Amino acid sequence: MATEGGAGLAKSAVEKLSDAMGEKTKQLGTAMQDVHRQRRLILVIVCVALFLDNMLYMVIVPIMPSYLAMWEAEIPARESNASGANARGANASWAKSVLGPGYPPENEDIKIGVLFASKAILQLLVNPLSGTFIDRVGYDIPLLIGLTVMFLSTIIFALAENYATLFAARSLQGLGSAFADTSGIAMIADKYTEESERSRALGIALAFISFGSLVAPPFGGILYQFAGRRVPFLVLASVCLLDGLLLLTVIKPFGSRTRENMLVGTPIHRLMIDPYIAVVAGALTTCNIPLAFLEPTIATWMKKNMGASEWEMGVTWLPAFFPHVLGVYITVKLAAKYPHLQWFYGALGMVIIGASSCTVPACRNFGQLIVPLCGICFGIALVDTALLPTLAFLVDLRHVSVYGSVYAIADISYSVAYALGPIVASQIVHSLGFVQLNLGMGLANVLYAPVLLFLKNVCQMKASHSERNILLEEGPKGLYDTIKMQERKGKGKTPHPAGGMEGNSVDSYHRDLTGPSEEDSSDYEYS
Repeated sequence: MATEGGAGLAKSAVEKLSDAMGEKTKQLGTAMQDVHRQRRLILVIVCVALFLDNMLYMVIVPIMPSYLAMWEAEIPARESNASGANARGANASWAKSVLGPGYPPENEDIKIGVLFASKAILQLLVNPLSGTFIDRVGYDIPLLIGLTVMFLSTIIFALAENYATLFAARSLQGLGSAFADTSGIAMIADKYTEESERSRALGIALAFISFGSLVAPPFGGILYQFAGRRVPFLVLASVCLLDGLLLLTVIKPFGSRTRENMLVGTPIHRLMIDPYIAVVAGALTTCNIPLAFLEPTIATWMKKNMGASEWEMGVTWLPAFFPHVLGVYITVKLAAKYPHLQWFYGALGMVIIGASSCTVPACRNFGQLIVPLCGICFGIALVDTALLPTLAFLVDLRHVSVYGSVYAIADISYSVAYALGPIVASQIVHSLGFVQLNLGMGLANVLYAPVLLFLKNVCQMKASHSERNILLEEGPKGLYDTIKMQERKGKGKTPHPAGGMEGNSVDSYHRDLTGPSEEDSSDYEYS
């Protein structure tokens, strides 16, 4: 009897636990069906993906000396026994210099530059294809593809033993970024349709990008020091795997749904020749050139000109994170209150970047250098936070509200700067000098700032909450706009009294010539 009573209690406890778990699962499913909660979860997923991408981009920096020493240690084994002793002595002194100051010879400098640039180069090549693919299939499947490729890239990084494997892993990361970054940003723009909410969400994503770049070097250095060089990559791979599983749980990319009613996005080549989008893309490239060109060159300049210590070179960009986040916060607040001045925030940011770049060579100690570097990151935050939502706004007004290709163009703009930086910057410093490099970058930003005046009239136009219209006397280019245009034309096709058809036709023709009526003009407003 006691045994039966115990079994009954156990069965009852299991049933209650099962019911409780079922209820919690049901509540979780209901919560995930809520539009506002789902898009917040999507924002978290995208921010984690962007954070991981930038972590993986920078986490290798403190681990690189270990790889360099390992590659150099392989040389004596391949050389003849006669010169083995001399080679080992030379390599020992070289490894000591690498593990100390961390300045490899010139050929190693080139190899490291190509390694760092390979990610951006492949990203640059794949983005036109990934943007079109995203427009065709939606945002969730490309995001899952990107996370999967990034996971594989991180595992290869952890297992890499030679330069070729590292190069393959770095290039594979660029392939994953072309899908994950573009589809993630496009998904945010698609889910947050209100301009103020969109600016806030994209600002949060930019903050995660900056945070990933900031914490990656100390994260990699600490784990490498105490746990080995593979551990940082394995931790990032685990987080990437969890983010992918969360994506599968929240969005269910392979669930049953119809894709026949999806809007067909504007081809990427047509977006590239749109003058407004071209102006924004040029601004994104120009404003990121100082950061991309200074990252591989400023440590050498600090060592040579101000005798900077190792810790100063290691934390050079650390203080700049805080003005970057401040710039994002200020721009989001200003954009919510004065949305028609987005072009001005971008132009102001480029002027700040230009002035800061020109003052970098004048710095004589670490404390002075902090100020212009913070100015550069603050200006980049203004430009990115103001112009990334503007790209989605331009697509809403002038094209079809599908954002894969336009944010692929934005990613191309970033990739151009970061593909050239590690390779070209050092050559410019060697041939022209560090001062000339900074003056050129500063002048380019200051001269480009007035070009953003071209966006002034566009930023003053805003779509109403009820309808969108097409900018600059163009025909309907979206499913929604086409339906609305047909409804308006249908007003003139209703039955009329005898003899009144001709008069209505004349009125309709006159209305088409004179422009939109008061009712039609409500579709767009000037702020």
